[in-house]
Amino acid sequence: MDTIVQLNANWNYPTKIWFGAGRIIELKNACIELNINNPLLVTDKGLAELDIVKNAVTDLKNLGYDIAVFCKIKANPSGKNIADGVVAFKQGKHDGIIAFGGGSALDAGKAIALMAGQNRPLWDFEDVGHNWKRVNEQAVAPIIAIPTTAGTGSEVGRASVIHDEEAVLKKIIFHPRMLPEIVIADPALTSGLSAKLTAATGMDALSHNLEALCAPGYHPMAEGIALEGIRLVKNNLLNAVNEGGDLIARANMLCASLMGATAFQKGLGGMHALAHPLGATYDVHHGLLNAILMPYVLKHNQDVIQQPLRRLANVLELENNTISGVIDWVLRLRREIGIPHSLQEISIDDGTLIDIAAKAVADPSNAGNPKSMTIKDYEAVLRAAIEGHGF
Repeated sequence: MDTIVQLNANWNYPTKIWFGAGRIIELKNACIELNINNPLLVTDKGLAELDIVKNAVTDLKNLGYDIAVFCKIKANPSGKNIADGVVAFKQGKHDGIIAFGGGSALDAGKAIALMAGQNRPLWDFEDVGHNWKRVNEQAVAPIIAIPTTAGTGSEVGRASVIHDEEAVLKKIIFHPRMLPEIVIADPALTSGLSAKLTAATGMDALSHNLEALCAPGYHPMAEGIALEGIRLVKNNLLNAVNEGGDLIARANMLCASLMGATAFQKGLGGMHALAHPLGATYDVHHGLLNAILMPYVLKHNQDVIQQPLRRLANVLELENNTISGVIDWVLRLRREIGIPHSLQEISIDDGTLIDIAAKAVADPSNAGNPKSMTIKDYEAVLRAAIEGHGF
């Protein structure tokens, strides 16, 4: 088991991070630092009813802050959710966003902060070409991010994944100013997460680190971060699932999540290229989709990722220091934490196979896959994942 010498630490990479159990009490200091007096706290409906959110709101109100809560967001936040949040922001004359929750709340909060002062529609800022230059930078509201899951790492990302319900697509909305200015990374806030969600979000963190490691191109900083992030997952995810109150495991998984979202600036790949359209079509948890898809994508890519996965096997101290050893470890970890082996186990069949494969090729994450993928390639991977074949 890893140990953390100092549970409380301040980091400044890739943004300002206040890390440590109990540091949620410093939320007022974050508001002061960013000159936020009337924040809109963005979270999901479930969290809005829990003490971790209620206590934070009460504390700020007792200090004189005119805080309001917006929680009308889906598990896969939609364009309408963002539009409704912008209306709430403007009507309440808010001057900053506190994005509090899992990936959905963080992505929604960041997108609301972006759109609060824009005159163009949300989709004009999709991460395509130079669309981000259309943003009025001065009108982006300041953002404080408080993650309650260890998975997406959206708290250290410059983008939000938003569901375009009309197009039945998940689209990436990007601008550098969407990177929260302060992150309060308090592992105690993740300790109440169910075993099932701990497993799915933890595998999401693994997928970010793993795809970043395998993405083509020269980026030794991202690769080093990804290797350590995966090691932290190996040593801590099972404990976090089985012993939810283990703050050391929770802290290390929160680190792995932060690291994955930092590392994948190098790129993602086929797991995410498939998970995005699958999530938009079936409204399934993103981390769970990545977890199920993981070994099938690794196997498809195996001829071009031998070198990075051999390095990974050595870092993880696997007996079999080859790609097959890494895939075997992934399969074993999934079994131990209760991840389904196939997509059909979560009611996804081949009825939309061709459509999903075509959308995967068009997904921005496809560009980071270590080998070129055609629609036929994605069809083959998807069919194997649906039927659970190959392992």
